[in-house]
Amino acid sequence: MSVQEPIQGTAVAVLREDGQWRCIRMPESALLDLDTAITELRNTRSTGAAFALLNVDDEFFVLLRPAPGGVSMLLSDATAALDYDIAADVLDLLRIELPDEDEDELWPEGDLGILADLGLSDAELTVIVEEDVYPDEQLMMIAQRCGFAAPLATVLEHRESV
Repeated sequence: MSVQEPIQGTAVAVLREDGQWRCIRMPESALLDLDTAITELRNTRSTGAAFALLNVDDEFFVLLRPAPGGVSMLLSDATAALDYDIAADVLDLLRIELPDEDEDELWPEGDLGILADLGLSDAELTVIVEEDVYPDEQLMMIAQRCGFAAPLATVLEHRESV
């Protein structure tokens, strides 16, 4: 089930405190293991909104957001669970069965209203998820709509220059 090659991508914690957005790079291990991603996000400690953006191999993305009694999640492509452990773990935590091996249609699973209180309705997030663009572009659309595009771009640019 899992991809054996090294996973590429980015994991970013997004925090809103005192009306200001801040983005922090998370360790690459957050792209491999859902528990690691959740733990890293919870360790960021924020008095305001906190959530994570995971772009896994430019194939799909995961949104994670701590919630009372657990974590809200959105997986942009449920079929990614056939090839990536972290996507399979998201479906498992959501109690959703793996798609059939021969499935060729893409669809999201999880909470499409995960960022509704930050100005991104479930209908708008659905449109973004259904866009035929790479996950990094989808995540930037989310950032632009919610207002943290500049801090996210700064974190992503810093990675590319390292």
